Amino acid sequence: MGAILTLFIVSIITFGIFYLIPRWAGGSAESLASRYVGRTANQEQVAEAAQKLGFNDPMYVQYGRWVKAIFVGADYNYGPGVEHCPAPCFGYSFISRTPVWPDLLDRMPVTLSLAIGASILWLISGVAVGVLSALRRGTVFDRASMGIALAGVSLPIFFTGLMSLAIFSYKLGWTAPGGHFTPFTENPADWAYNLLLPWITLAFLFSAAYARLTRAGMLETMGEDYVRTARAKGLRESRVVTRHGLRAALTPIVTIFGLDLGLLLGGAVLTESTFSLPGLGKYAIDGIFAGDFPKVMGVTLVAALFVVVANLVVDLLYAVVDPRVRLG
Repeated sequence: MGAILTLFIVSIITFGIFYLIPRWAGGSAESLASRYVGRTANQEQVAEAAQKLGFNDPMYVQYGRWVKAIFVGADYNYGPGVEHCPAPCFGYSFISRTPVWPDLLDRMPVTLSLAIGASILWLISGVAVGVLSALRRGTVFDRASMGIALAGVSLPIFFTGLMSLAIFSYKLGWTAPGGHFTPFTENPADWAYNLLLPWITLAFLFSAAYARLTRAGMLETMGEDYVRTARAKGLRESRVVTRHGLRAALTPIVTIFGLDLGLLLGGAVLTESTFSLPGLGKYAIDGIFAGDFPKVMGVTLVAALFVVVANLVVDLLYAVVDPRVRLG
């Protein structure tokens, strides 16, 4: 129920960002319609489209029509003709003359492959480095790993991505130069080869933050009374670390992992643009440059949906990771 309420609130906010705020900023129905018909339309065509699309109606009417289109589809009478957008209608691009939802489905496998592959890498490497750094606090390994983690957090993805392409793809020829995606079902080897460098580059950014967070959580939990009690009972150190220390330290990791993965599933904008991957993020960027408003809004809605679902999954995982949640 909470997830449904959150989606409802997100829909209102999304609608407000794209429809209401431009009107508050002094925009007119014609300026809003220009985002639908593209930049090449003349003033008369824009005014006619604004009337036909209902941008002169009250905001609550426009919101109801917009939500209804998602579930039952919509017919867009923009002047020269009527375009049908079948359900689920996340918008209709009047520039490319196609509904947005099929485009999103075509781009989604790229973003899913990028996000899931990179998330596995950064979760395993980040947590492992964080645990080892906490157990070897003050050693050379601890200082070196945290220094690298600081660099990973500080360097933007477009810098590390371009540097990685220049070194490993163009100079050494070890990885794919970007711009190519092979579906997993067609050729798993090519799928992994084309995504290897984007995975590593994206994982380097996120694993750095996870390593620092895991280290801080482990240092805190390993000093708790229940950890000392477990050691006093004669449990093996590996069991004390994994069963008692790491399990309690994973709660904040699960939280940010759900948020990070949800955001990436909605489109890894910088990574996809850097490596020219045809995913949801690059689709949104192309829509912005083309002035294709429905494409941007469609990606925004899908991203919001992924974030809400990710938060719901995180809430369910709390009881698995930390038994104290079940007891509460």
